[in-house]
Amino acid sequence: MSRQLPALYALRAFEAAARLCSFTRAGEELSITQSAVSRHIRTLEAHFGCRLFIRHGRSLQLTEAARLLLPGVRDGFAALERACNTLRGEDDMLRMKAPSTLTMRWLLARLSRFRHLQPGNEVQLTSAWMDVDHVDFNQEPFDCAVLLSDGNFSADWEVRRLFAELLIPVGAPQLQAEAPWDAQRLAGTELLHPTPDRRDWRSWLARMGLSETVPIKGGQVFDTLELGMIAAARGYGVSMGDLLMVAEDVAAGRLSLPWPTAVPSGLDYYLVWPRTRPGGERLRRLSAFLQEEVASMDLPDVTLLGPF
Repeated sequence: MSRQLPALYALRAFEAAARLCSFTRAGEELSITQSAVSRHIRTLEAHFGCRLFIRHGRSLQLTEAARLLLPGVRDGFAALERACNTLRGEDDMLRMKAPSTLTMRWLLARLSRFRHLQPGNEVQLTSAWMDVDHVDFNQEPFDCAVLLSDGNFSADWEVRRLFAELLIPVGAPQLQAEAPWDAQRLAGTELLHPTPDRRDWRSWLARMGLSETVPIKGGQVFDTLELGMIAAARGYGVSMGDLLMVAEDVAAGRLSLPWPTAVPSGLDYYLVWPRTRPGGERLRRLSAFLQEEVASMDLPDVTLLGPF
């Protein structure tokens, strides 16, 4: 049996027409005429011996054969694009994925400073909400990522630890001037939960020996650390925060630390990238810069129960 594939330009025309449900718009996207798209589709139909589209007036409908063909063609072109991207030159922009709260609270300012101090080192940052931080370099268009993790990464990745996640209660600025907190006061306070499973408060209370004293049921539940800290700053209760990510807000008086004891969650932030990806030297410069930024930070004066 012949295993010859149809022409790639015909498959590209099919993918665009199927995705856009229009020969005309497919032609515009590919910078060819509508009649050229039609010819490519006829070539494919002759190759496969079946129809791929059915016209109903101005609308275009995929046949069952086309619906079976489309996922493989789409994935094939995506794989080709990823393969070609691995040969991008050193001058190309680095594409980074990072958690949304880390991006807004810490990373964005550092990348801006990195570009200013090292002209030509551009980083395109994509902020993503992730319940569990994850990146798939084979399927996602990123050169590197910053992830909160236990450090169990692929052996094919370069890994640079940035800092530990240090959990600490945060609240509105006016709480800073009030008397020191104790377990009784904390138990009577509205606790804000930045994770649906309440794991951050559970972890902090357990390390402080307060699990039996301070209930974690009730209280507003959010799905990001950022929302919990915003709500706390506006006086809706006390949220769990991350020490490094709130340091600048505490210094500026936008947040307070009502119980100034930080505990490690057991997870750390890492910069990771595939060993085979071009731009390794630029990524090493970026990781060194971020690590220097961490080392130079002025952190609030707190009790730290664990390593930084």
